[in-house]
This record gives sequence, C-alpha cells and structure tokens, in this order.
Amino acid sequence: MADKRLLIVHHTPSPHCQEMFEAVVSGATDPEIEGVEVVRRAALAVTASDFLEADGYILGTPANLGYISGALKHAFDVSYYQILDSTQGRPFGAYFHGNQGTEGAEKAVDAITTGLGWVKSAEYVVVSEKPTKGDREACWELGATVAAGLMG
Repeated sequence: MADKRLLIVHHTPSPHCQEMFEAVVSGATDPEIEGVEVVRRAALAVTASDFLEADGYILGTPANLGYISGALKHAFDVSYYQILDSTQGRPFGAYFHGNQGTEGAEKAVDAITTGLGWVKSAEYVVVSEKPTKGDREACWELGATVAAGLMG
C-alpha cells in the first residue's frame, strides 16, 4: 500500500504532449520509487478531492497563445479555493510544450502555485517542437524527482 500519492494533472491534446506525459509517468512509476501511488487525471476531469488526496503534484500543459491550456486553468478555477488552505507546502513540478514560447504559461503556473503555497521541487521541463531523446529524459527525471521526493 502506498503511503504517499502523486497527482499528475495533464492536458494532452497533441502527440508531443502525449510523449512528454508518458515520459513523466514512466519516471514517476520507476520501480525504485517505493510507497508512492501515481494518479493521473486529465485537467478537465480532476476534482478538488483529487488535489486534497495527493501529497505532491506534476502539472502538464501545452502553452496555448502564450498561456496555460484552458483545461488546466479550468482545473484550478473549479478547485482553487477548496484546496487553498489544505495543500500549502506540498511539492510540485511542471512540464510545458509550446511552439511559440512558454513564458506566459510558466508565469501563470508560478502565480497559481505561489498563491496555493506549493513548493517547486524540480525545474520545469520546457519543450518546443517534437520532443528529443533529451527532452523525454528530462520529463522522466521530472517524474522521478517529484515522486522520489515523496518517499518516506
């Protein structure tokens, strides 16, 4: 039985985002990481309860028109105040895919997570174009780093 829960909230509308998501999940579920249950939720399906039941988070989004996806924004719009007081201090990481730059999306995630009092526990992974082997490895490391940080 897992002692801790990692919630991966993702919006995966493209093959490139899917590649990144799969690499993050692979890292987070590495057999050497013990006692951490990895829960995956599409951003449009995640609930406040999902956030409350998790001990850490990874957020995945395309950068659409210089901002996080509407789906990821919706995830926080419907849960922000319900999770505000209960999730402070929890670790998180994030990955972004954007062909036109991700600065606005990164800034949005910074603002939301700062407001929630979450603690960035891994550097963001930012990819443009088709993910390379190095990009997929960085995504794997992101998943593994955040998950390993939850191990007792």
